[in-house]
Amino acid sequence: MQAEAASRPTLVDVAARAGVSPSTASLAFSGSGPVSDATKERVLAAASELGYAGPDPRARSLRRGRSGIVGVVLEERVRAAFLDPVKIQMLDGISEGIASLGAGLLLLTDTGAEGENAVSIESAPVDAVVLIGCSPRLADSIEALRRRGIPAVAIEGATGEDIPEISIDNRAATRRGAEYLRELGHTRVAIVTLPVDAARTRGPITDELLRASTAATASQRLAGAREIFPTAGGRVAGASSIEEGLEAARALLADPAERPTAIIAQSDLLAAGVIQAAEELGLAVPADLSVLGFDGIRVDGLQHDLTTLAQPSVAKGRAAGEAVVQMLSGEPPASRCFTSTLHVGDTTARPRHPASDPPGIR
Repeated sequence: MQAEAASRPTLVDVAARAGVSPSTASLAFSGSGPVSDATKERVLAAASELGYAGPDPRARSLRRGRSGIVGVVLEERVRAAFLDPVKIQMLDGISEGIASLGAGLLLLTDTGAEGENAVSIESAPVDAVVLIGCSPRLADSIEALRRRGIPAVAIEGATGEDIPEISIDNRAATRRGAEYLRELGHTRVAIVTLPVDAARTRGPITDELLRASTAATASQRLAGAREIFPTAGGRVAGASSIEEGLEAARALLADPAERPTAIIAQSDLLAAGVIQAAEELGLAVPADLSVLGFDGIRVDGLQHDLTTLAQPSVAKGRAAGEAVVQMLSGEPPASRCFTSTLHVGDTTARPRHPASDPPGIR
């Protein structure tokens, strides 16, 4: 390896071949100084002859005191995140927000990395981190970044005063959606929540599970629904996915005597799974079951125009990226809260058989 490094051409070699000083050669590569076109062409030609690709980015990072990398921490494995349009939209927004830095994005997960040389939130060479919320492990990630002294911004979640938060009106939004269902005449309403704890426990919504909840997003959306339907029960999902929504809804719809006339799902992917479960049982949506989602995304394979609470995912990501730029430039970043809108599609309608007393749906 030492012999290989010794044989690799350097900027000094290029400068000597081109007949200029090393500083002039450096300016010719960076394009940031007063170097004539003729001199620049001569330097680039010399570099081509010697097989010199350009300055070592690691040395440039050391000089700047930065890695040129912004980390993005996801709550699940990367392959799962890329199946969620909300995560993709947020990543697009983050990329736009940090464009002025010329930095790259490094995707990390909060589930921990395996292997001696694995890169994790504890070791990744990053200048700043964006924590994509809804994660029950958010507090652990924040603590790790505080220990390292790395600036961070969270997209949703309780962060503390020293970390800016880019949030959405989760509680108020879900309350608006629940109010709409009540106006339609629904009283038998169940809820499918996002994960509420680090173990991603699945099952009925219980007081014990809610007391142990570490997921602010799920808790806020549940609280909004229960402002309108105080006794509403339901199921906790293990992830925001169609498969998890399908499993939860199968349990909720299994007993015709206890079957709700409407289900509030805390994500559009969960809502798509609920609709699939209803169709398996021969239930018509929305005639037999109304379904309300949250996110406002297009779900592949879903034939319905989903009634949902649409959130500006790209704008949230962009705001997080802009907060990173502010922090790295020494400016105090501000938290921001966005507002969702109720989109009424074709998955909600008046209940076919209204009931005056809601059952204890569990």
